[in-house]
Amino acid sequence: MIPRNTIQLGDCIKLMQRLPEKSVDFVLTDPPYLVRYRDRHGRTVANDDNADWIQPAFNEVYRVLKPDSFVVSFYGWNHADKFLEAWRNAGFRIVGHLVFRKAYSSSRRYLLAQHENAYLLAKGHPQYPRSALPDILPWSYTGNRHHPTQKPLLPLQNLIKSFTKPGDLVLDPFCGSGSSLVAACRLKRDFLGMELDADHHFTSTMRLATVTTPG
Repeated sequence: MIPRNTIQLGDCIKLMQRLPEKSVDFVLTDPPYLVRYRDRHGRTVANDDNADWIQPAFNEVYRVLKPDSFVVSFYGWNHADKFLEAWRNAGFRIVGHLVFRKAYSSSRRYLLAQHENAYLLAKGHPQYPRSALPDILPWSYTGNRHHPTQKPLLPLQNLIKSFTKPGDLVLDPFCGSGSSLVAACRLKRDFLGMELDADHHFTSTMRLATVTTPG
């Protein structure tokens, strides 16, 4: 039986290999961007220094996802070619692109960094959602209290609400502090998280223990 409403500690490739094929309804994930990220507190992201995991991880995502279903995956824009190649090689069709607009700058180099990106990927040919989301969505600052690249809940909830129904299983194989899982839980979706870093696994587990679904 597939585990539900839990967060597993370990390598997501090995953990997904234990799951039956075609068992997950939706994947929402924020994998490492391959940029060797380190925040001002010295916090890092596991496997952010290599691309060896991308293809085998998304091969498994494709295998465990049900036919005619979606994946939303964030990605590092400066390594978009690696992500796009891996997704296509795994079998996904690229059916949409999302931009999350920030009211602040997360960095300043040649340009002010004021957005995040994600792709909408399809396995097969899913039906169009009843109410389509705009491809530009708002973003709020989390303070990165739980994780160095923590995502806000509202846009994650909007994505889950658009592409799933209550009782569906949402998988995040790179769950970090568990924001996607919190969003799923609040919408009465089941969740399965996977996290390689033991500290982040502990944080996400504690965080989900306090979440209650709306009545």
